[in-house]
Amino acid sequence: MKRLPASACALAIALALGACASTTKPGVVGAQRQQLMLVSADAVEKMALVNYTQQNQQAKAAGRLVTAGPEYERLSRIAGRLQKQVGTFRDDAVKWHWQLVLIDAPILNASCAPGGKITFYSGLVRQLKLSDDEIAVIMGHEVAHALREHGRERVSKAYAQNALSQAALTAAPNSAAQVEAANQVAHYLYVLPNSRQNESEADGMGLELAARAGYNPNAAISVWNKMAAANKGKAPAEFLSTHPSDQTRIAELSALMPKVTPLYEAARR
Repeated sequence: MKRLPASACALAIALALGACASTTKPGVVGAQRQQLMLVSADAVEKMALVNYTQQNQQAKAAGRLVTAGPEYERLSRIAGRLQKQVGTFRDDAVKWHWQLVLIDAPILNASCAPGGKITFYSGLVRQLKLSDDEIAVIMGHEVAHALREHGRERVSKAYAQNALSQAALTAAPNSAAQVEAANQVAHYLYVLPNSRQNESEADGMGLELAARAGYNPNAAISVWNKMAAANKGKAPAEFLSTHPSDQTRIAELSALMPKVTPLYEAARR
């Protein structure tokens, strides 16, 4: 038989091992799918932090970075309660350096970068007139993407397909090459839409986080109905471009209510 090159063997072994990885505990919603993880969490977090810092610097320069006041304090309080529950899915996340930024812009969007870096836009809260419960399920959904390492999973797939190089992932800190590489990685972290499977996982895990934190999980249904109403007859909002809102999604969320409602009731006692 023809012998494979050592590099090819190493990649095959890495693929096999990576396919056996699951980054989180299942919780009551049962997120147990095995994931392909070829790129280290540290490498992805470093690149994500470069983008997160750039985003915040640009918002600050434009006078749009909110770091105090009632809106920020409200989001910070909700984030704090959710963060106390992340150990449900992974123990190490309790020690992440969690951060929250609020950007004052009429954009329907929110995200959580790898390592626990949350971004909310004021347009999402104001235009949809979100309640605390609704903010919690949205934020829980985004936090779940970070806990489940969906971004790292997409970057790993790109690496396996030679769309990203090892050099890009290990660029020297604070160098022009790192900024360029971080922007390339950001394409897989933020621009490409999540798969239906990833979205379902984040929906379920986010719902459980919110319920455990004492927020009504039924708010998830009202959130997606508000999203649909806000975008009726318009081009999809940025938030919806990677977070499809449809009857299937609402049905899936409704099916999870018997699992998470007891957690909410227990948290409210």
